[in-house]
Amino acid sequence: MPQGRPTRIPDDGLTTRARRNTAVLAVHTGAGKGKSTAAFGMALRAWNAGLDIAVFQFVKSAKWKVGEEAAFRQLGRLHDDHGTGGPVQWHKMGAGWSWARKPGSVADHAAAAADGWAEIARRLAAQQHDFYVLDEFTYPLNWGWVDVGEVVDTLLGRPGRQHVVITGRDAPPRLIQAADLVTEMAKVKHPMDAGRKGQKGIEW
Repeated sequence: MPQGRPTRIPDDGLTTRARRNTAVLAVHTGAGKGKSTAAFGMALRAWNAGLDIAVFQFVKSAKWKVGEEAAFRQLGRLHDDHGTGGPVQWHKMGAGWSWARKPGSVADHAAAAADGWAEIARRLAAQQHDFYVLDEFTYPLNWGWVDVGEVVDTLLGRPGRQHVVITGRDAPPRLIQAADLVTEMAKVKHPMDAGRKGQKGIEW
């Protein structure tokens, strides 16, 4: 896509403007670092454009300190107080299924994930937000806690111009096929390979 120009123009009956304004479904997957970080970078651009932002974290613990969360909450307050950017909501959907051991059975966690997806589907149907980040959402999909087919059908049928970005390893093939934008993060090197633990300002 040299100089931001598409390599081909599809024969879809749409004008250039209509095609440009089509809602985007993006997937950030792969074993490398940066999937969520890239999604939050897109959300930052969307906030600056005045879009209504909603972040749903599916796997990280409710106690896990995420630097982007603090920043986006401040941006949400900036919008509420001064009208700058767009409104922001940030939701932690569960009890830290992969990052920390929490009370409750697998069935409890699966039910929480299903409830979280049901809430997102409700908001999509109502066109409640403009830009959604479903962070680490591939995990409940791969564990069978949320039905992939239902998710894909809901996303493909979502009304209006609602952008959705999904992050996490091993994105299901059906989700990849449905997406407009797919990026696979490949690890080349990582400090943890040399025995170094995650650090503030880099991992969180």
